[in-house]
Amino acid sequence: FYLILLVILINPAFATTYNVNTEQQIKAVIPKLLPGDQVIIAGGNYNNWSVEIANKGTKAKPIIFKAAADGDVIFSGNTSETIFKITGTYITLSDITFKAFTLIKSANKTGILIDMSNSSHCVITKCVFKNNTAKIQYSPLVVISGNGSHNKVDDCLFDGNVDSQDLQVKITKDTAPQFTLITNNSFSNKIKVSWKNGNGGECIQIGQDPILLGNKEANTIVSGNKFYKCDGENEIISNKSSKNQYLKNYFTENDGELVMRGGHDCIIDGNIFKGGTGGIRVNGTGHLITNNKIDGIKTAIRLMYGMAKGKNETGFYIAASNCTVSNNKITNAVTGILVGDSKNEDWTGKFDTVRYPSPVMQNIAPFDNKIEGNSFKNVKATEVIQ
Repeated sequence: FYLILLVILINPAFATTYNVNTEQQIKAVIPKLLPGDQVIIAGGNYNNWSVEIANKGTKAKPIIFKAAADGDVIFSGNTSETIFKITGTYITLSDITFKAFTLIKSANKTGILIDMSNSSHCVITKCVFKNNTAKIQYSPLVVISGNGSHNKVDDCLFDGNVDSQDLQVKITKDTAPQFTLITNNSFSNKIKVSWKNGNGGECIQIGQDPILLGNKEANTIVSGNKFYKCDGENEIISNKSSKNQYLKNYFTENDGELVMRGGHDCIIDGNIFKGGTGGIRVNGTGHLITNNKIDGIKTAIRLMYGMAKGKNETGFYIAASNCTVSNNKITNAVTGILVGDSKNEDWTGKFDTVRYPSPVMQNIAPFDNKIEGNSFKNVKATEVIQ
């Protein structure tokens, strides 16, 4: 008896499974959860939940929240709340569907489906985000925020969402989530946003202020994702921070580009682009653009003019510099690599020069870029310099 009791004290509890089907039940269970426990949400349609998960699992024993069966748990409705706010460590949210939600603003709160806020080692996996609509511009469905690290979003489907950013890594003056992994997700059927300036419809956005905060490092990896008919805006992926990696993603028939809007020292390697309107657009310094395959796109890679240069000057756009563009395979294009797009663009009146103390003329050409070892087939002009 005493030996058994000692074992129980050393290893005080086996994993417990809790079954819930109301918001009240899940809120009652959360304070009880220990590493290795599971919470199973019964099949059904749900709305108006707002749940915070602050528990601490472990690497060996994460705490798991999941649907009873894949596709059986559907959240929908109108909300100005955060449906699931994950603030703990080693938490997994799995197999949940968010469908036909309308994200609204009320009492200074804007609806979010999932916020991983100051969380670490947490995972959103095998979830579906389908036909959701944002009524407030620049609203993300899923956001990774705060100063957490090593969170992951994988094997999720984002399909048919309207006027929203699908997935955002939020960076502020004081916060920058580190080492986020966004992998093996599918983004599809995203129509053009209704917003007048045409912005706010990215599939993935890493950082929000490329002018003042572009130097902040996020160390995010975006890998193995698929993008099909993502037409929400010109930037399918919008990089606005530094030291991120975009690896082996697949883009087909999209109206937009993979864009280094701001930030520096990113890696764009092994991606495939097939059809659509755009490939890779580059501002900033120190990027590595290698081993990409780009087929059937008018201009495959664009190195842009800027209002300023380097990491220490403030510019609404930073000229592309000290980038390496090598070993890319470009086929069936009008222009393979365009060095110097948006030459002498005048941005007078188009941004707040008090908030962003930048020149308004985009007149600094790309410089000190290394372009070598790229291959071209059926390309009218392999490299154009403006």
